[in-house]
Amino acid sequence: MEVRKAVLPVAGWGTRFLPATKAMPKEMFPVIDKPVIQFIVEECLEAGIDNIIFVTGRHKRPIEHHFDINTDLEKHLEQCGKTTLLKNIMEISRLVNPIYIRQKEQLGLGHAVLVAEPTVGYEPFIVCLGDVIVKDEDNVLSKMMEVYRRFGKSVIAVFEVEEKEVSKYGIVDCRHIEKDIYIIDDLVEKPKPEEAPSRLAIVGRYLFTPKIFDKLKVTPPGKGGEIQLTDAVKLLLEEEAVYAIKINSRVYDTGTPMGYLQTMIEFALQREDLREGLIRYMRSLMIEPTGV
Repeated sequence: MEVRKAVLPVAGWGTRFLPATKAMPKEMFPVIDKPVIQFIVEECLEAGIDNIIFVTGRHKRPIEHHFDINTDLEKHLEQCGKTTLLKNIMEISRLVNPIYIRQKEQLGLGHAVLVAEPTVGYEPFIVCLGDVIVKDEDNVLSKMMEVYRRFGKSVIAVFEVEEKEVSKYGIVDCRHIEKDIYIIDDLVEKPKPEEAPSRLAIVGRYLFTPKIFDKLKVTPPGKGGEIQLTDAVKLLLEEEAVYAIKINSRVYDTGTPMGYLQTMIEFALQREDLREGLIRYMRSLMIEPTGV
């Protein structure tokens, strides 16, 4: 069965960014001139997936507005002759088929995925975390889908991190099969460096068989009363194989203030219209500190 749907859990409170997230979802924070969530939706579209299921909360309406058609804005841009901008906003609102489901209580990532079950149905699907941008010459989701076609089992994208960084991620204990493909034996959530089974960290891109829903339904609440996706994957491992694909992508975690700031700077340095001016400004700060 082909993968046709992607679930994007975007219902979290974004407490690390309060008070900014009191009214604005963190997924709508701009990276220069494009919101974080649009990068992720575009990644799905590039992989041929246009059925995007947003698991939202009552405070996430701006996401719905962003992917809706705005005829007044389109008319204004057309009259002003801003054809490039017009093309961009028309494409993203018309290519994606958005489906919105409300997560009424914030009961964890696993619960958010489970909320999407009625819309996903009994078929394989992708999960993309709403605050992680993956930059790669080749589409990571397409690579995962190819592994799924070969083995017919769930696939998790991983990337190698430095030993001192493992405590920030979910880490996989796995066996190498071929090239960049592994079979997972266990997952460890944020281990100490000396206790980590590997340096392969979960990226925030998953491809699940529908059996994950059965496991989520029996996964007991963990810390804070939340249902953890990692715990459900562990239960899935007892019944069927789960594969990992190692990617060599640049992973941007915009879910923390420092990660968001680093993403902004790196993306600005990659743009010809901003690079030189930003470098000059940063050099001036190092020569003449502002004292802020």
